[in-house]
Amino acid sequence: QVQLVDSGGGLVQPGGSLRLSCAASGSIFSINAMGWYRQAPGKRRELVAGITSGGSTNYVDSVKGRFTISRDNGKNTVYLQMNSLNPEDTAVYFCNADGLLVNGRPFVSWGHGTQVTVSS
Repeated sequence: QVQLVDSGGGLVQPGGSLRLSCAASGSIFSINAMGWYRQAPGKRRELVAGITSGGSTNYVDSVKGRFTISRDNGKNTVYLQMNSLNPEDTAVYFCNADGLLVNGRPFVSWGHGTQVTVSS
């Protein structure tokens, strides 16, 4: 009942930048936290960055100072600005959101993922 559409991935050279976007739609009453996860080949999915409805953020240590998460509550959209990318950032990036449906039931939803490849 909630769809997340993530986009913005691509191929970028080391040191480059990308901006990911994820828009939520459906029978949404409210969204609590939104976040970005990533999964590299052969590795577990990890939380990259999260943001609460109030704007509090958290980041995995490896991206601190390089990535910035933000959200537009009016558009139910979360962004991830990624700067100074390096090959270790190569992964499929997934957005995630949790909140309440209009019927009062909680939801947790995932985007389908967008590939980020950092290579020269």
